[in-house]
Amino acid sequence: MTDKVVLITGATDGIGRQAARELAAKNMRIVIIGRNEEKLRAAVAELGTNGDGIQADLSIQAEVRRAAAEFRARYGRLDVLVNNAGNGFFLRQLSADGIEMTWALNHMAYFILTLELLEMLKASAPARIVNTSSSAHYAGRIHWNDVELKGGYWIMTAYRQSKLANVMFTLALARRLEGSGVTANALHPGFVRTNIGGTGNGPLGRLVQRIAFRRGISLEEGARTTVRLAFDRELEGVSGRFFTRFGERRALEAAYDVAAQERLWELSERYVIGKR
Repeated sequence: MTDKVVLITGATDGIGRQAARELAAKNMRIVIIGRNEEKLRAAVAELGTNGDGIQADLSIQAEVRRAAAEFRARYGRLDVLVNNAGNGFFLRQLSADGIEMTWALNHMAYFILTLELLEMLKASAPARIVNTSSSAHYAGRIHWNDVELKGGYWIMTAYRQSKLANVMFTLALARRLEGSGVTANALHPGFVRTNIGGTGNGPLGRLVQRIAFRRGISLEEGARTTVRLAFDRELEGVSGRFFTRFGERRALEAAYDVAAQERLWELSERYVIGKR
């Protein structure tokens, strides 16, 4: 995998940053997309000559497209795309595009960034797409008539739905990519000592962070599955699967419903602003 190019979102902190460290140590070129410019500079500096960064707020669709265009302009190939950025929001918030924030950041950013870079991935094949989901998806369902939860919002309802969407998108993508040399897999990293839930959530967010840092697994353990899916030669050609740090697992049975996957794909396309 020497000289391979990896693009990781949400890698200025937590699991993404640890995965970036480990993949850079394997002599892979790591490009990080981050919202906070100061944190982005620090994360890139830590990677040394193997690191680069693109500043973008992935909850804003125009920013996702700009980041993808900037990446395409800088690099001639993309070997691994790791969609990792995400958060949970205690109060219902809207993105700058007017979309419920969990849906905008945790699902739509994956959907748009991946499709923007898909031809580049195909041209770089064999290539991999790694989508960070969560075991929370097992308790999730897609609220087809109200994915933005306008009729009643709870953080876990929104989060579980978004993580189920990650798995279903991965499975739909894997079917579309059969024979292309590009694989797509989803993962649950574990309950990790990260800052997820702490951004913009006030005292409740800080409480969740304290619990995570007391009870969660280490960043090294949490990043293990991401690094494996991005790098492990034994997974060459493996696609459409769900993994945890303990190995491959069966996802929620409903996620394998092809008709539901296609319904989600069509719904996601309707959420793309200014779709060409």
